[in-house]
Amino acid sequence: MPFDSADDNMSLSKPNGLSSASTISRAHDKALGGATSKGGGAVSGVAMRSGPAQHSMDIDTPMTNGTSKRKSRSSISKVSYADASDSDGEPLAKRSKPVKKAIESDSDDEPISKQRNRLSSSRREKALPDSSDDDEPLGIKLAQKKAQMEKKAGIDAKPKAQKITPKKHVKEESDDESLAKSSAQKRQSNGAAAARRKSNGVKKEESTSNTPKSKITKSKAASAAKDVKKAKAKEESEDEEFQWWNAPKPEDDSIKWQTLEHNGVMFAPEYEPLPKHIRLLYDGKPINLSKEAEEVATFWVAMMTPASIHHLDNPVFRSNFFSDFSDFIKKHGATDMKGNKVAVKSLDKCDFSKIQEFWMARIEANKTKNLSKQEKEAAKAKKDELEAPYITCMWDGRKQKVGNFRVEPPSLFRGRGEHPKTGRVKTRVHPEQITINIGKNAKVPTPPPGHKWKAVQHDQKATWLAMWQENINGAYKYVMLGAASDVKGQSDFKKFEKARELKKHIGKIRKDYTRELKSEVMADRQRATAMYLIDKLALRAGNEKDTENEADTVGCCSLKYEHITLEPPNKVTFDFLGKDSIRYNETAQVDAQVFKNLKLFKKAPKRDGDDLFDRLNTSQLNKHLNSCMPGLTAKVFRTYNASFTMSELLKDLHNDPRSKGGVAEKVKLYNDCNRKVAILCNHKRTVGAGHEQQMQKLGDRIKGLRYQKWRHKKMILDIEPTFKKKKGAAWFELDDDLDESWIQEHQQFLIEEQHSKISKKFEKDNEKLKANKEKPLPEKELKERLHAIKELEQKFKKENKSGKVEAEGRGATVDKFLKAVEKFDERIKTLETQAEDRDGNKEVALGTSKINYIDPRLTVVFSKKFDVPIEKFFSKTLRDKFRWAIKSVEDSDDWEF
Repeated sequence: MPFDSADDNMSLSKPNGLSSASTISRAHDKALGGATSKGGGAVSGVAMRSGPAQHSMDIDTPMTNGTSKRKSRSSISKVSYADASDSDGEPLAKRSKPVKKAIESDSDDEPISKQRNRLSSSRREKALPDSSDDDEPLGIKLAQKKAQMEKKAGIDAKPKAQKITPKKHVKEESDDESLAKSSAQKRQSNGAAAARRKSNGVKKEESTSNTPKSKITKSKAASAAKDVKKAKAKEESEDEEFQWWNAPKPEDDSIKWQTLEHNGVMFAPEYEPLPKHIRLLYDGKPINLSKEAEEVATFWVAMMTPASIHHLDNPVFRSNFFSDFSDFIKKHGATDMKGNKVAVKSLDKCDFSKIQEFWMARIEANKTKNLSKQEKEAAKAKKDELEAPYITCMWDGRKQKVGNFRVEPPSLFRGRGEHPKTGRVKTRVHPEQITINIGKNAKVPTPPPGHKWKAVQHDQKATWLAMWQENINGAYKYVMLGAASDVKGQSDFKKFEKARELKKHIGKIRKDYTRELKSEVMADRQRATAMYLIDKLALRAGNEKDTENEADTVGCCSLKYEHITLEPPNKVTFDFLGKDSIRYNETAQVDAQVFKNLKLFKKAPKRDGDDLFDRLNTSQLNKHLNSCMPGLTAKVFRTYNASFTMSELLKDLHNDPRSKGGVAEKVKLYNDCNRKVAILCNHKRTVGAGHEQQMQKLGDRIKGLRYQKWRHKKMILDIEPTFKKKKGAAWFELDDDLDESWIQEHQQFLIEEQHSKISKKFEKDNEKLKANKEKPLPEKELKERLHAIKELEQKFKKENKSGKVEAEGRGATVDKFLKAVEKFDERIKTLETQAEDRDGNKEVALGTSKINYIDPRLTVVFSKKFDVPIEKFFSKTLRDKFRWAIKSVEDSDDWEF
């Protein structure tokens, strides 16, 4: 039955390219046929890996001013598909006005009788089917595991009871009582101990309080006293630390601050013109450029590095750059050596080589590695002095770190993937473009001389300190508080608590959208199918794009006809550019009804370029989700599924023998769980260009340790030849892959390494003497030290010839060498574990899931339970960012997501 295209009165969600009827009759639905339940073995929402990713994504790189973006003024008037939470940081003038009338759903077209039938039949609907197949690939097995977890936890039937209520929700005690208790507990700890016990797997420091005074040297006593002082200072600082996660929730959540003081932003340094003899060559002749045009020329030269030079071969990049470069030249002028105007009409005739030579020489001269220790310290002190006023702000009377206080310097825009504006000039930002947000009674930051701010406002509902609009995409950029600030921590806390709340609703939500997969109303069926894909395949919702100005990236709601390929009975191949222009190219096995729906959504007259979900957009989807649970958005599903899956995986680790192993094995155990979550969330990356080289180096290190282990075994025979009978001849044999050629190559490496160490030590000794204004060591001293290299060469030659290794070191004994062999075994095992872990992560980005989607409290609990230092999982920056997570569960070994 063909689609009814004559329905003029139907409610349209996407007016362009609409091809779907508003309702689906039973006869039409039955006539579609397609996949049926006989498809068998269909695992609901299972992604199968389809080869390495085609694009890379660096998630561990620290964010710059581009962290938070908003649409340009021209696009604000359009329908906004952003999450409601995004408006918190917008200026008052930019905030969307309340919608007087909600967007009507297509379900209004449904006859009342059909609505009744649909409602009454909902109770008879069954949950999505699960099945298994031993031959399925990793992605399918992971989804099967996830389905089993959900069934085990009773997610589809009844929410699992929480063992521990977060401190934030405890209402029995007042805030003052809880703080008093906390202070009393801390005072009960032994203040004279060398250090307070650290949680999260960090080793305890030994106390010297019980050691007899006669056995403590003066230096140790002084050291112990220092430790006590540090411990007391630390406890005092912790007593004074504001633990917002324990504080009562404010009545008005929209008010972010009462008082706010800061010093504005740090501008990029002004451009320093090139020396007069350094010129751009055009058609082989030097030309004079204005200061503004010359600066743009240096932007092109700055791209001539191994990491960026590939951009210069991109036709779009070249075209966009030359268009802007030409505009600067036309506006500010270019002349030859006689002062005559020069028309620059071709980029191919521009020779930047002279500028490049000067530019690279200046960069090399400014590198800190070429400076002495004193020069480095002086440079750092100067940098710290310049940044000091901007690093922190006073937020409600508490000092908070500011995240991106620097205004982004001018440069060439690169963009993600095939961005249509790549190569455009990002112009310098001036104070006249910047709006300052600050407290009413605070001193307004002074702009640079001769300038003034665009505006100063006192918006207590905004969490940004300064804002401006960049010239490339018209996006708004914001100066926000740092990741370790209370405000950012509260945002993370709310995000993960919202995901935990979804546990109470997920069963009903899944039951409802499973029923609506068969709805006779097209809009409802499309929405249910989108919810299935977002829930089961972790697809992002996807906002509509202005393709002329933005990269053509899509998500679930903005999928086009050509982005999916159907293969009966139930396989769907997705191929599109997702967030950050990362290609999503996966094949999934879906539920039979979902396959049938996708077939319906692709039915003629639809063709390439038409929307797959033509009666759905992200605004409508999130509005529906919010009706299912307050604050629920598509992103919450990703956070919930990642955290829930991780929590269930971690529960099963006690039975894994690796959980009883060393730290390296436990870290790999955690990473294996994290990897499974990353795969389910589609966090991929391309194999790095240096991966094979890194693995080769790691392999050589392991082989080097095995060689040293063999040498120590041979040293035992040098002391006690009869030991060969005790251990057996095989114990002393060299590993098969350590052949003669490799040994000689490795010995040469050890000789060169030793030479480098001695030379560097000599240079450092001379630097210290120079700093103390003492006479430097003579070259004769270096030659004497290098004499050890010749002795090492002779030793290796002798060993290779005789096959014997003489015992080394003072007081050499068999027991000493046996212990050394054991240590080599431990180090080898650790490196082999690390190598296996690194190779397993070559195509999976673990950072994205660990930082953004897995509740950090799960990582802290793992750290505590398995006695692994939290430093193994969180860097210093992340420990500051997740301070709330570390502190809030430090006394809860059985906390659960």
